Formats: sequence, structure tokens, C-alpha cells
Amino acid sequence: MNLTRLLLQWAITSVAVFAASRLVQGVNIKNFGTAVVVAAVFGIINALVGPILRFLSLPFIFLTLGLFLIVINVFLLYIADWLIDDFELEGIVPAVVGSLVISLTSYILGFVFRV
Repeated sequence: MNLTRLLLQWAITSVAVFAASRLVQGVNIKNFGTAVVVAAVFGIINALVGPILRFLSLPFIFLTLGLFLIVINVFLLYIADWLIDDFELEGIVPAVVGSLVISLTSYILGFVFRV
């Protein structure tokens, strides 16, 4: 992955986190700068911890036809919440809906910008 693509993906995830904070009550960030930090931390957590969790939970992922990936994403988002002071998830429902908004927004913007 080249640097331009990495920066574009980071920007897309930042916009997705910001969108989730504006669309989902209970996903709170201070400002767009915080969204950029959340996107960076979430990306690092996802790169380091995500593959291990996905591998260990393969049976659950197969049994739920991939829906268990949402649980993993929510868990990783909670880790980011724990690490960043200006980012707050106010419960499990906002975390799940926020995770879905982040995923869908990232997917759509990634498709539009061909990342």
C-alpha cells in the first residue's frame, strides 16, 4: 500500500467517524481533529488486534454468516473509546449503530474514491 492510498483511507475513515458522531446519538467526539485521531487509533488497533480476533472467532463468524464481525468491530471501537479522552460511546446500541455507520460510510467513500 502506498502512502497516498494510506492517507486517503485515513481521511475516509476520519469522515466516517465524524459522520457517525453527527448521525448517531451517543457517539460523541469533540471536533473533526478528534475524528482524525480516532481514525488513526482505530486503524492501528484494527491492524494489530483485529486479525487475531477474527482468527480466534472464525467459528462464530461462520455460524452467524459474518454478522459476528460487527461484534468484533464494536469491541475495537470500544478500545479506541478507552484510549481517547475526547471520544465517547454511550452504550452498546450507539456503539453498534456507530460501527455500522463507520463501516458503510467507509465502504461507500472507498468505492467512490477507488481506495
